[in-house]
Amino acid sequence: MPEQSSPKRRGRLFRFGSGFVALLAVACYLVVQYVTGGSGGPGCKVVSGKGDGASYAFTPEQAVNAATITAVGTARGLPERAVTIALATALQESALRNIDYGDRDSLGLFQQRPSQGWGTPREIMDPTYSAGEFYDHLVKVPGYTRLPLTVAAQRVQRSGFPQAYAKHEPDASLLAAALTGQSAATLTCEGRPGATRASGADGVRAALVRDFGRDVLAPAAAQVDASPSAASTPSPGTSAATAPSPGASATPAPSPSSSAEDGGRTLTLPVTPGTPSAGRGPDQRGWQLAHWAVANASELHIARVAYQGREWIAGSTASEWREVPAAGTAGAERAAGAVRIVTMR
Repeated sequence: MPEQSSPKRRGRLFRFGSGFVALLAVACYLVVQYVTGGSGGPGCKVVSGKGDGASYAFTPEQAVNAATITAVGTARGLPERAVTIALATALQESALRNIDYGDRDSLGLFQQRPSQGWGTPREIMDPTYSAGEFYDHLVKVPGYTRLPLTVAAQRVQRSGFPQAYAKHEPDASLLAAALTGQSAATLTCEGRPGATRASGADGVRAALVRDFGRDVLAPAAAQVDASPSAASTPSPGTSAATAPSPGASATPAPSPSSSAEDGGRTLTLPVTPGTPSAGRGPDQRGWQLAHWAVANASELHIARVAYQGREWIAGSTASEWREVPAAGTAGAERAAGAVRIVTMR
């Protein structure tokens, strides 16, 4: 007669089996997230431009949302501090994910509530709109740039956890420095293709207009109207960004161009002193646009971004900005002060 296993042994086997199944499920989830560029696989990294070793790893989904939040703020001429506050708030409220659920009727990146006058559910789920609403409220806080971050954020959010925002300030500061262009060549992504919003240079143009407003493509209103992307309508909340920036040069700068030689895959964005830059110098503006493109690489199928003699190429495990020879195309890009964005298709 076969020996029957004891209840204690059966319990151990059951716990072992359950644990194995749980680990397998987690592993499968992470693999799927990694392949699709979802929230489970970081894929992106920002490092400190100060050489102090600080860094923050995040996902392509978070990168897109962080880039949008930053673009909306800088298009309004707001300082880097405002962007840092907004990014820290979104990190706390939604982990920089545009979620369609939350406490009571809270939605989106900033967990704004339709019942509290933040907008309709559809509007709040538009990252450009929700970021604009956050900034609209933030600038009404007296002296917000001088307040502790968690105090400034709480004046807008009225959260039940008013101290929660403070822990995100280091990561938000790294993101803000990179995405405003304050620090150069500090944001990288692996560039795994994910869900595609658009393809080719025209898709990049449309996304730029959505996030920054039409001025991102031309320094003067006349050039905006003539731009191929003029027909693109920015999402709600971008109207404040469409007016010409104060102090912009009256001398037209070169307008963005696409290369017909590669089937419209390349978009060249001239960055000159006459380019609207919300009070930022051309170098900072250029790095803002370059980092924005890298942050959107998976979403827009961007293969290469080049600026100031450095380039980022999708698919590299190191995902670093590397120096390129001064001669040839890279030298021309440096001399022209242009950001060149090449899409995969």
